Amino acid sequence: MCSEIAIKIENLGKCYAIYEHPRDRLKQFVLPRLSKLINKQPKNYYREYWVLNNVSFEVKKGETLAIIGRNGSGKSTLLQMICGTLTPSTGNVYTQGRIAALLELGSGFNPEFTGRENVYLNGAILGISRTEIDQRLEDIIQFADIGEFVDQPVKTYSSGMVVRLAFAVIAHVNADILVIDEALAVGDAFFTQKCMRFLRSFMQQGTVIFVSHDTASVRSLCDKAIWIDQGKFITIGTPKAVCESYLEAFFESVQGSSGTRQEIIKKPELSLSQPLKDQRQDFINGSNVRNDIKLFQFNPNALSFGKKEAEIIDVIFLDAENRPLSWIVGGEHIVLRIRAVAHVAMQSIIMGFYIKDRLGQILFGDNTCLNYADNPQSCDANSEITAEFRFQMPRLSAGDYSVCPAIAHGSQHDHIHQHWIHDALFFRSESTSIATGILGLPMYSILLSIQS
Repeated sequence: MCSEIAIKIENLGKCYAIYEHPRDRLKQFVLPRLSKLINKQPKNYYREYWVLNNVSFEVKKGETLAIIGRNGSGKSTLLQMICGTLTPSTGNVYTQGRIAALLELGSGFNPEFTGRENVYLNGAILGISRTEIDQRLEDIIQFADIGEFVDQPVKTYSSGMVVRLAFAVIAHVNADILVIDEALAVGDAFFTQKCMRFLRSFMQQGTVIFVSHDTASVRSLCDKAIWIDQGKFITIGTPKAVCESYLEAFFESVQGSSGTRQEIIKKPELSLSQPLKDQRQDFINGSNVRNDIKLFQFNPNALSFGKKEAEIIDVIFLDAENRPLSWIVGGEHIVLRIRAVAHVAMQSIIMGFYIKDRLGQILFGDNTCLNYADNPQSCDANSEITAEFRFQMPRLSAGDYSVCPAIAHGSQHDHIHQHWIHDALFFRSESTSIATGILGLPMYSILLSIQS
């Protein structure tokens, strides 16, 4: 196999024998052997069920491959054969490098063992010596962040705690290939963000195979995608092209093939002399699809980096009258206030933020640099610095989000980070009127015309 190839799949297939009646198992065990003794053509008492059939593809080192398909299409079976936990009926799997996998919830764990004991057990399964695990144990426990439960039996864990421990192990075994099967759908927002940071770092040099039903995740994380349907290889290509084909086929299977349609679009002339408002906002806010966004508290101990000559001490959302908020309604005018303290004198201060979704995708953000390009701001030691960003909160898809604030000094293109906090403040979109996409933008006018 070429040294540039991490995984090579050739004509892979997995077949199971399906018996109509329990007695057929006994017949299959005995009668074919008797038929051979009397030189008679043996008869099978089962029917074949191919979970996967004639699948072939290659994954280069450093690539991230997504496998998509409906439930029961054979995705998990394919992953198990790649990892070596399931034997193929036909074809071959070739891999180069150590494989770490996060498959079914709790796979590889003994429920009677403690979390600590299961770390050693999982490490042994992945080919890590006890000495190596000893050296990495504290980092694994810290990454899992399950507290005193690490010395309790795994059978007492919640599903989220199991995923935390399993992911912590595979994040510290120096694997070459990482295989993940939907497991990150379990867990809180803080841990999901931590996993996404690890994944994006691992993708810089490692190979990842990622199974998900979330096409947004596939497009964000992956270089290539494969579509499998009813055990058969359908196509391979860019995540965008494969996801679009997959979604089109899915909707056609539900509602029939697409017909032709004629769209009549009428664009009204808008006057920008007055501030514009989404014409549906009052209706939306009076319905059960109002975009209610729950805010959590600023976490000063969240993972961060920087020289720390200046540190962020608070992040808070305020309403238009500068009153602290615990909830936001999508479409509302709000203020994001970031406060920091400078421990030394600094020149050309920049403060800014990102808003990220659960996958670590940056949705939007801004900083103070351009506003003060002609008048750079400076401060003395022990000064408090405040930045306020006023904007209309977009409507958000349901899910978890976080604010990533930062303070630096310098220019837009050449600056030194003093304090960057990855997930300083979380918030959750509880309900939404968004039909599709990540953000809902204000629609100042929507017209539907019908001509007979």
